[in-house]
Amino acid sequence: MVERLKGQSEVTLDEKGRISLPAALRRALGDAELTLKPCDYEECLWLFPTSVYQEMLAEYSKNTNILSKKDRDFRRRLFNSQDVEIDKAGRIPIPQTYREFAGLTKDCLVFGQGDYIEIWDKEKYHQYYSESKEDFVSVSEELAGKLKNNGGGSKE
Repeated sequence: MVERLKGQSEVTLDEKGRISLPAALRRALGDAELTLKPCDYEECLWLFPTSVYQEMLAEYSKNTNILSKKDRDFRRRLFNSQDVEIDKAGRIPIPQTYREFAGLTKDCLVFGQGDYIEIWDKEKYHQYYSESKEDFVSVSEELAGKLKNNGGGSKE
């Protein structure tokens, strides 16, 4: 079983297109098989424990229809993935096409996101982060309202 994946680390993309996963994330992953895929929402990569990814695929497969063009287009992006293994040095290979997609250069950031990991080019992430502050504030306020209406959140 995979623990919750959390934390942020700076990593370096080596000349062979590999990054070292931080020790804390490797411990949390345990011996889980891994699946890497481009994120179609931002310019980053998602790294899933394969079991989590397979559950997601199964759910989306049940709710899409191959006779629908929109659903096929969605599935093409969703199923675009590659299994990867952590080597003895704690590194994972990142295919050239995926590195190009995410614009990965030497300096990268790795973020645990609960049940998956995001891999970003450091400069691209800082640009994204500064540009997305208003969205974050808006979503935070919306979530706070939902929690308050459901009796969750902090009591004042």
